[in-house]
Amino acid sequence: MFAGNLTPILLIAGACGITAGSPEQVAILQNAMLVAGIVTLVQLFSIGPVGGKLPIVMGTSSGFIGVCQSVAGVMGGGVVAYGAILGASLLGGLFETVLGFFLKPLRRFFPSVVTGTVVLSIGLSLISVGIGSFGGGSSSKDYGSLENLFLGFVVLLSIVLLKHFCKGFASVSSILIGIIIGYVAAAVMGFLLPNTFTFTDPVTGAAAEMTKSWVLNWNKVAEASWFSVPKLMPVKLVFDARAIIPIGIMFIVTAVETVGDISGITEGGMGREATDKELAGGVMCDGLGSSFAALFGVLPNTSFSQNVGLVGMTKIVNRFAIATGGVFLIACGLFPKLAAIVSIMPQSVLGGAAVMMFASIVVSGIQLITKEEVNTRSITIVSVALGLGYGLGSNAGALTYLPEPVRLIFGGSGIVPAALVAIILNVCLPRESAAEKTAKK
Repeated sequence: MFAGNLTPILLIAGACGITAGSPEQVAILQNAMLVAGIVTLVQLFSIGPVGGKLPIVMGTSSGFIGVCQSVAGVMGGGVVAYGAILGASLLGGLFETVLGFFLKPLRRFFPSVVTGTVVLSIGLSLISVGIGSFGGGSSSKDYGSLENLFLGFVVLLSIVLLKHFCKGFASVSSILIGIIIGYVAAAVMGFLLPNTFTFTDPVTGAAAEMTKSWVLNWNKVAEASWFSVPKLMPVKLVFDARAIIPIGIMFIVTAVETVGDISGITEGGMGREATDKELAGGVMCDGLGSSFAALFGVLPNTSFSQNVGLVGMTKIVNRFAIATGGVFLIACGLFPKLAAIVSIMPQSVLGGAAVMMFASIVVSGIQLITKEEVNTRSITIVSVALGLGYGLGSNAGALTYLPEPVRLIFGGSGIVPAALVAIILNVCLPRESAAEKTAKK
């Protein structure tokens, strides 16, 4: 949860030119932990109709990485692009809150085959992002170097060994421990190996010297204060249609994902279906939590799909147990030095964990799809949604001659088109009658 909450911010802030260890990035990471803790507590115990009162951990959504990277590319990057993403998130969160109020009549549009397809497309879209970090960050000059790949493999191997050869706390916390091991390995490498390398600048053709991307910059940690009150709006909000339209549609998708997560929590941990009140409250918390996060410079907050599997495995559904994690995140958000330690983390260390985390989302999607009987209808929905929807979205060149609004909605990320195709096919394709089901049996 700790790493997954900060990963999207590190990736999107980097794409927008907010450099690692900068005051803006440290403030945003600090706020991300605080916001995740507060929104988790609201989801657990509710404020009025907002909150599902379920053991759900909230945090920065990985599902928005693809569409936010697309927006950053369209707007040319920079702090303004990040501000536009936050402005769109503020409005999109309010839009999702309204959806929560009307979720009961809309629930029939979101069966497990639709929610599973959405979760599956989210995981598929993030795998390449995880591999990019695994190699040290695709924008770094030493991308794919042996040092970066070594660190990534150290983290990944540590997670696998801890997960399957240990028990109790070490197994459950394998991702966090694996990242710590990678962090220590990077620190040791900093003492044993050269920290700089020479490369040829592709623009000027001149030789230049650069610090390797995996080197830990401890000066940023030393400069950070021990305690600080979180800063409201560390990045100025910008309202731009180029960001509002695709991110607004993505909020529909994340509402579908949240419905799936809530259903997974109640069925896997409690052995029952989610009530309309729980679904509506959970989605409203998702929306208002995202708007609240935008005011603190943080990307949209949503329910963590990884936590669904953890609850199903441990059967721990006590809200006060989950609240302990929320309180811990709030405490972390009050200490900038901790945020600075995370901000200088090498991308390859992050990538070692991200590869496994993002791929696990794919598995969660498959589990949702197969929760009900897999028949010709469900196979068609998943096949067309992934083949046409996700395929077009992840290959934006095929949309070159379409109007710009269409490219903004469908290009750069396959999540949005896959979700729309799945919803439309679920409505249009005829369902098997009771007589046909009996005949098959």
